[in-house]
Amino acid sequence: MTDSPKTLSDKLSSWNNDPVAMLRESQCGPYIFPIDPEFSNWYDEQASWHESVVLFDLSRHMTDIYFEGPDLMKLLSSLAVNSFENFAPGKAKQMVCCNPDGYVIGDAILFGLAENKVNISGRPSVPNWVAYHAETGDYDVSVTRDIRSVEQDGQRMTFRYQVQGPNSSDLLRDLFGGELPDIKFFNIGEVTVAGHSIKALNHGMSRNGGLELFGPAEFGKDVRDAILEAGKAYGLRAAGARAYSTVSPESGWIPSPMPAIFTGEGMDAYRDWLAADGFEANASLGGSYYAETIEDYYQTPWDLGYGRHVKFDHDFIGREALEKLADQAHREKVWLVWNSEDIQRILASQFGFEGPRYKRLEFPGAQYSTLPFDEVLLDGKLVGLSTYNCYTANVREVFSLAMVDAEYAVDGAEYVLTWGEQNGGSSKPTVERHEQTSVRVTLHTQRPVK
Repeated sequence: MTDSPKTLSDKLSSWNNDPVAMLRESQCGPYIFPIDPEFSNWYDEQASWHESVVLFDLSRHMTDIYFEGPDLMKLLSSLAVNSFENFAPGKAKQMVCCNPDGYVIGDAILFGLAENKVNISGRPSVPNWVAYHAETGDYDVSVTRDIRSVEQDGQRMTFRYQVQGPNSSDLLRDLFGGELPDIKFFNIGEVTVAGHSIKALNHGMSRNGGLELFGPAEFGKDVRDAILEAGKAYGLRAAGARAYSTVSPESGWIPSPMPAIFTGEGMDAYRDWLAADGFEANASLGGSYYAETIEDYYQTPWDLGYGRHVKFDHDFIGREALEKLADQAHREKVWLVWNSEDIQRILASQFGFEGPRYKRLEFPGAQYSTLPFDEVLLDGKLVGLSTYNCYTANVREVFSLAMVDAEYAVDGAEYVLTWGEQNGGSSKPTVERHEQTSVRVTLHTQRPVK
């Protein structure tokens, strides 16, 4: 009997060192948001972040790792493409990390909690990358893990709630019992809710204003109850997992880039360190775009709209490669609105026994893989990749985020997207047997909210 793989390297070896095949045939489903699917109904929950106010519960699904020690800034600066010139306690940052070849490993939110103490929160790619260097490098930095609730019997160290929408300011004034604190964007302040002193980050996933409240997990129920009570006067909706999964594509954030860790100079030791049962080893690759090498799925910071974060005022892993890439042509992040007639044709294929059956479209979000990549074509030529398609009450269309070659990123341009996987679909348990089909799409450089 063969021993079970212990590391990502072991698992790759069992797949003949073919990460594309391993991820394409992953038996794990999509990334789970372990909250109720709906608290009312997903349509009204979506509408609330544009029409009234919404409560997002981020307490359970993200990886949080805390780093503390005198070498902390040295560690962070050596890994992130971001500048740390103005970073300090009480500030936050969207931290982007690349491999030595300049391809993105991931991004996460970096919270400056105290002198030489931060929390990195998000999907596991960046927290893991920083923890690896903290634990194996010559850094005086401690590492404290607070992994997703589904991996530790529902227990967390911290609660995290976002209050977002046009009525958020009025709700928060009532919640705080006075005026809003003067907290600048991506800065952290202190507030009191339900008698508890907690933190507030000025940050909004929905781009409609509000605060992210966080603190010790034992205060979480009291704070949530207080938010829900105050929200009764302002049309507050709590967002369930179905609505929450769609806020990222609508706002323009690609939540899970392909982690550029499966190949590349100097990455062997990291794959030896990563566990075989971890996120990177079990993420599922889906969609109509097929490439033989994993590098074809890697993304640069510019592909993801993160070019503005790349600062060459410090030495960091990937700097030399990014300096060479900086002046080259890049893909641009855009929205694609899918043709309604083609959507109706896909839906109609689920009924009756005549004709092809296409990959089903789930509403509001087609979350059947962790890393979805669909090809975008012009006259049969690949011009970009689409990812994370969904429907929202605020767009009233099926749409997706995409990365399109800059010369084709033109408002109103029309392309064709291939929907469905090749050869009837992969062996992923989330993929039913189906045929591929084409969908006409219209490009938007600004989010298409009505």
